[in-house]
Amino acid sequence: MTWAEKIDELGKPAWIALMVLGFIIFWPVGLAILAFIIWSGRMGWRNGACGAWREGAHRRHAGTWWHPQPSSGNRAFDEYREETLKRLEEEQREFKEFLDRLRFAKDKTEFDQFMAERRNRPAPPETSVEPRRPE
Repeated sequence: MTWAEKIDELGKPAWIALMVLGFIIFWPVGLAILAFIIWSGRMGWRNGACGAWREGAHRRHAGTWWHPQPSSGNRAFDEYREETLKRLEEEQREFKEFLDRLRFAKDKTEFDQFMAERRNRPAPPETSVEPRRPE
């Protein structure tokens, strides 16, 4: 078992404590530990943790020390909560689709207006350029 696996068994607080200790002892050591933590994804920051939260990936973390089990112990409340979350996710999806349609309609209107203005503008006067005569 590697030293990283041993620290992983202790959890995120152990990594944080090790990093702080590294900064106290000699700042480049703390910086190296911080870089390792971020690079390895041990804190869950890898691949955009905030983006994952918006997409519903937060449910995958249920049951860890950081995210307790989703059950409240009351089945009726848990069912209500699940229904509400599903309804909100559906409303969010519908709203995103509405915004996409709205943006498309606006873009189409602007493009049609541009094409109409282009068709209706007067043609530039043709200027005939006479060749120069050598003197």
